[in-house]
Parts: sequence; C-alpha cells; structure tokens
Amino acid sequence: MRAPGRFSRFPAAGARTRRGFTLVELLVAITVLAIVAVLGWRGLDSIVRSRIALTTDLEQTRGLQLAFAQMQRDSSQIVDLETIPERLPIMVEPGRIVLVRQVFIENQPSRIQLVAYQLENGVLSRRESQATRDLKALDRLWLSVTSATGGAAHVALQSGVAGMTIRTWLNDGAGWRVPGVDVVSSGAGNSATTLAVPTGIEVTLQLNGRPGVLTKTFLLGPV
Repeated sequence: MRAPGRFSRFPAAGARTRRGFTLVELLVAITVLAIVAVLGWRGLDSIVRSRIALTTDLEQTRGLQLAFAQMQRDSSQIVDLETIPERLPIMVEPGRIVLVRQVFIENQPSRIQLVAYQLENGVLSRRESQATRDLKALDRLWLSVTSATGGAAHVALQSGVAGMTIRTWLNDGAGWRVPGVDVVSSGAGNSATTLAVPTGIEVTLQLNGRPGVLTKTFLLGPV
C-alpha cells in the first residue's frame, strides 16, 4: 500500500510513455526535406530557363517578321529602268542589299531613296538615305548608305544573326544566282544595259543557337 502524499516513480499500469524523436528519425526527416527542396529547386530552375528561352525565341521571331515585312515593302517600291536609266535599281553582294525605291508622300511629287540592308558583327541593319528628285545625287546617296560614316539613318533590325545568304532571280533561264559567284550585281556607276535586272531576291538568315535557317522570297517591283 502506497503511503499517502507520495508519488510513485513508476507509471501506473496502462499509462502511455511519451518520448521525442530519436536522432535517426530526425536525420531521416531532414534528408527527405532536403531531397524535396532540391527537386523543387530543379523544377523551378527548369521552368525559369524554359521561359527565358521561349521569350528569347519569340523576340527573335518577332524581329525577323518585322525585318522581312520591311524588306517586302522596300522591294515592292523599287524603281524601274525608266526612272534611272543609267544604272541598276538594285545591287546585291555577299551580306548586303542596296536598292533604289520610290517614296510617295501625299500631295507631294514622288522621290527616290536608297535603302541598304547589311549584316555586320551579327546585327542585321537597315540604312536609308534622304529622299530626292535629283538623279545626279544618287552617287552621293549611294555612298551614304553603304558607308558606316555616311550619315544615313540607321536602324538595327535583328541581332544574333550568324549569317545571311542572298540569291537573285533573273528571267534568263538560269534561275537563281548567288552574288560573288554568278555575275548578277552592279556597282553605283555601272550601266543598267550591261546586266539584266533581277525580278526577285531570296534572303536566308541563320540565327545563333538555331539549327535551321529562315528563308523569305521577295518580288521586285509592284505585284
């Protein structure tokens, strides 16, 4: 019989013994949480990287669409031989296109303008000269759009371009020709009567980090 006022050292029969986690259990729990955290971080990192890659791809695609749209507009406004009978309205060489186009402004007489597309240091850019009605100024304007210090308005259309290939189409039975390999281009002072005028051009762009290429064909002159 237990003396009154004193407590037994031993728990009563049927009572549950409370105990904490053992060291092994804590280590297992910490390990599991660490694994879950690493897996979660890797999943989040993969999502972020995929989003960055997708955003970059969309920006490149949008930039190319705008560049091709501008090329299409300039190609459709190219002048004919009656406007500039002493020279070709387009000059194509590796990595560069220079063309003479007509500029139409409401309630004003039409004028001519030189436009150049050039790939330099991985950037596809567009330069345009001032519009003029003076055919004698073409030589000066030609130099302004083909020279980096010529003072022509310069717009970067697309960066990250690894290469640009240009071909021209002539209705002479030979089909597509590559500038620098086939004789199809003319400089600023060459006579238009010595060479046939191309009726179309094909532009192929190779972007950095992309396995394929993007190709666009343009008709020269109004359709």
